[in-house]
Amino acid sequence: MPNPDQKHRVVTVRSTQTVTVEIDGTVVAKSERPLVLFETGLPPRYYLPSEDVELALFEPTATHTTCPFKGEASYWSYVGPDGAAEARTDVVWGYPEPLDSVAEIAGHLSFYDNVARIHVTGELPAEPSAA
Repeated sequence: MPNPDQKHRVVTVRSTQTVTVEIDGTVVAKSERPLVLFETGLPPRYYLPSEDVELALFEPTATHTTCPFKGEASYWSYVGPDGAAEARTDVVWGYPEPLDSVAEIAGHLSFYDNVARIHVTGELPAEPSAA
């Protein structure tokens, strides 16, 4: 449980790790230029440039959520090649217009690791220390 006296932090770090994402055995994304987002109380999350995601395998949904630290998220569902796969609803999210404090995540997408297999090679960059 987070310490209530600890200030909530959200910071991003550019990484040179290779991140490969698979859903149902299909590679849906591969990037050598991910952003790692460190957020108080949560595991590090990888945000991949949308150009490194096979967007034809996904379709946008009407789902939107709001995070007080990042802004409004939009979601996509996995439909697979030619729409033939078992649909996986809201498995990808991104912040098209994030708050200024995390502006770097605009144009990047992240995947729920309970649906997608996320393979990472290379060393996780260090989380910046609090200022």
